[in-house]
Amino acid sequence: MSGKTHTGGCQCGAVRYRIEGETFLPHTCHCRMCQKASGNYFMALASVDKADFIVTRGTISWFRSSGPSRRGFCANCGTPLVYEQLTRANTNVALGSLDDPLGIRPAYQFGAESRIPFLCEILSIPATVSMDDPEEDGVKLAEVASTNRQHPDHDTDAWPVEKST
Repeated sequence: MSGKTHTGGCQCGAVRYRIEGETFLPHTCHCRMCQKASGNYFMALASVDKADFIVTRGTISWFRSSGPSRRGFCANCGTPLVYEQLTRANTNVALGSLDDPLGIRPAYQFGAESRIPFLCEILSIPATVSMDDPEEDGVKLAEVASTNRQHPDHDTDAWPVEKST
């Protein structure tokens, strides 16, 4: 559990939020629905009371993923932000959308029936740091980094953030 205040938002900065209460049940979900919603092998989430989850900029868009559930995302950039069951008093925040994703560590796993069998092997594959690979498919990574439009990992007074020249 974490009682610390957490902030986060989408990749483009159109939606920002703050968590002011305890988070609980930090987990990864491997179910097929979470795989599709995140576009990945699993989704990392933590629960928080809905009253403690405050949208501070923009509006979350919703997709009704099942009868009792919906998933919140940024309509501008597509970042998954939350998952919730409508009748529950809590929402589940996507941990990758936190400004400090290291601030909440998953302690549980759900949806094991859909867990990708080679998932634990991935971390043993040789790895490089992003900028150690100077070109990817003809695009120089320095150009990608210098034209990055991703919102910074902290709250800003204005959106979009204008870079000074």
